[in-house]
Amino acid sequence: MTTTVSYLLATRLSQAGITHHFTVPGDYNSPLLATLRNHTSLTETTCTNELNCSFAAEGYARARGIAACVVTYGVGALSAFNGIASAYAENLPVILISGAPNTNDREAFHSVHHSLDNGDLDFQVEMVRRITCKAVVVRRAGDAPRLIDEVIRWARWCRKPVYIEIPVNVAREACLLAGPPSSVLERRRGDAVGVDDAVRKVGEWVRAAGAEEVLVQVAEVMGCMVAVQPAAKSMFPEGHPLFAGVYWGERVVEWADAVVCVGTVFTDYSTAGWTAVPEVGNRITIGMDQVTVPGGSGMIDRIAPLRAHGGSALTRKEISRQIENLLTPETTLFVDIGDSWFDAAQMALPDGARVEMQMQWAHTGWSIPAAFGYAMGEPERKVVVLVGDGAFQMTAQEVSQMTRYQTPISLFLINNRGYTVDVEIGDGFVNNIKNWDYTTFLDALNSDDGYGRGYKVTKAGELQQAIERGLVNRRGPTLIECYIDRADCSRELVVWGHLLGEANRRQPAVF
Repeated sequence: MTTTVSYLLATRLSQAGITHHFTVPGDYNSPLLATLRNHTSLTETTCTNELNCSFAAEGYARARGIAACVVTYGVGALSAFNGIASAYAENLPVILISGAPNTNDREAFHSVHHSLDNGDLDFQVEMVRRITCKAVVVRRAGDAPRLIDEVIRWARWCRKPVYIEIPVNVAREACLLAGPPSSVLERRRGDAVGVDDAVRKVGEWVRAAGAEEVLVQVAEVMGCMVAVQPAAKSMFPEGHPLFAGVYWGERVVEWADAVVCVGTVFTDYSTAGWTAVPEVGNRITIGMDQVTVPGGSGMIDRIAPLRAHGGSALTRKEISRQIENLLTPETTLFVDIGDSWFDAAQMALPDGARVEMQMQWAHTGWSIPAAFGYAMGEPERKVVVLVGDGAFQMTAQEVSQMTRYQTPISLFLINNRGYTVDVEIGDGFVNNIKNWDYTTFLDALNSDDGYGRGYKVTKAGELQQAIERGLVNRRGPTLIECYIDRADCSRELVVWGHLLGEANRRQPAVF
């Protein structure tokens, strides 16, 4: 059967289980988008810029197991590389699809727009190879079936992003439409799982392996306690009798004779500057393709926070308490970089609730577009975002798309007038930011046809009222600006920030 390259691509995306593709239109990708837009099984979701587009796709991959991001050449793709690098670091299969200049311009070494003006049109694919597991350029329509199937196979197998570049004049060329290999058709909902860590210690590679259910079964057979790394929170049922808590630095006591680390990733962030790495002598490490055994986590005390008086000034602890009460088995909580990590780590989750963090790539502001993409992939789940004011300002434009697509996301914006996490690592004027009127900002995004709602709260009772109002808003996002004292941050963040700062200040080693 004969089809076109763009229709073949649309068919393969649909067969892979993708129902929404994220895009910023451009002239080089317009033939592709015209076909994708008209495909009966695909819904086009436009974003405000390519950075947010790639993060939205990354969030969608967390929900559905695989995602697609369609951008234009040069100015579009290079902006999207940030989110693709995130997907690589976080083990999420995102298919980055880029239009490209006409093949005749390549052969003639023409200087075309969105290029480097040196005749080299391969610079983009050469750059992206460092942040994907497979990158291809479809220069001939006859090669499209093999190359497109190959990259989707790689994305599935490696749990990493891939790249497909299709020149503007090749997209509508004829090619064969063969039956897809089983690995392209396979819909692994288990891929949309997260991280795993134990006495057993559970880390984020558990998502990539699709091993959450197996993890529970093995833990029950072993009868051992299970602690999760911060980025793996919600990947082991918190109501399970073997659940020990979140493993993060001094909050975990290393009492076990052996620590079995499953899918763990030890970074400077997740270990508070390398201070929370289990001793090698009693650590068994289980990875995607290897097991390390030395020579031939603990328990977290949970104290329920007291409920604040309705007229009391708002605090971070009270915000966390009220958000925790909001969580249900159908809730997914997105947590941005900073003190929000520590707030979420201490929340008790009902079975079925999920938490999404970007611990490895750690891009400030990631949560806004990622939550939008996730909500498009899992519309039946309630999506909640906990984000600081500094992080929000990085990617705030994507709230516009939440209003456009009437996505009922709850945004808890913690306004303490600065980048608290960076202040704790190393303070300075650069970490102070210009304050915004966030509720008015949402009104501006609504214009005359949006249903977003914005509330500014300074007291515990006001927060409760705002939450109740937000629950009935099903036609757009609800932004609740929580105004707190600048000095109100968790002790864990202070300790973590100082330890990380010390790690960053180490003198160069001599090897």
